Amino acid sequence: MKKIFLLLIILLLLYVFQTDVMFAADFGCRVLKYGTSGNDVVELQQKLISLGFLSGKADGVFGSKTKTAVKKFQSSRGLKSDGIVGQKTFMALKRNSTSRGTVGRYSQRDVELLAKLVYAEARGEPYLGQVGVAAVVLNRVNDPNYPNTIPEVIFQVVDGRYQFSPVANGQINLTPDNTARNAAIDAILGKDPVYGAKVFYNPDKTNDRWVSLRSCVVKIGKHVFCK
Repeated sequence: MKKIFLLLIILLLLYVFQTDVMFAADFGCRVLKYGTSGNDVVELQQKLISLGFLSGKADGVFGSKTKTAVKKFQSSRGLKSDGIVGQKTFMALKRNSTSRGTVGRYSQRDVELLAKLVYAEARGEPYLGQVGVAAVVLNRVNDPNYPNTIPEVIFQVVDGRYQFSPVANGQINLTPDNTARNAAIDAILGKDPVYGAKVFYNPDKTNDRWVSLRSCVVKIGKHVFCK
């Protein structure tokens, strides 16, 4: 009887120790999925709340609402939408911690303006295509033949015409969604799925002669990206 009692005590202590370890887990040190709990789940939930994917309080329990929020976040980032927080999802969430304040040498106002252009030009397009639109702006910023700031590139006028149609038609003033903001941040952090392209167009809407003079490198969704 004493042996059984001692065994139960040992098992209870092991359970308490394991629970304490789980709640002390650092964010990114283990895979998070439905049913897990701990301080790292609290941090996950806080990030999802700040990004607008989850509502309510962070309780440290990975339930159905958290899983749904994770899947929405993954979908917005072009990741596999399985509701499991592995390495790629961790990295994407950590990158988003830079979305408040400055991102690299760009201000939050720059990021928001870039996101507005992405939303106006490419909402509904594949995520990589949205990153590509943002990358085009940044590729121009880094080219001495163009202005060297995001606002100046977006509002540039050449031969009496704005370089981006949403500036002319007013859609630049639309409020961007989280996907557009994430795409802008990804491009600022160095993601360039369009290989340095500085121009993009929709062949279904453009008949301009300049298109034939460009070296086009990739098509993503409805947009063709050119050097």
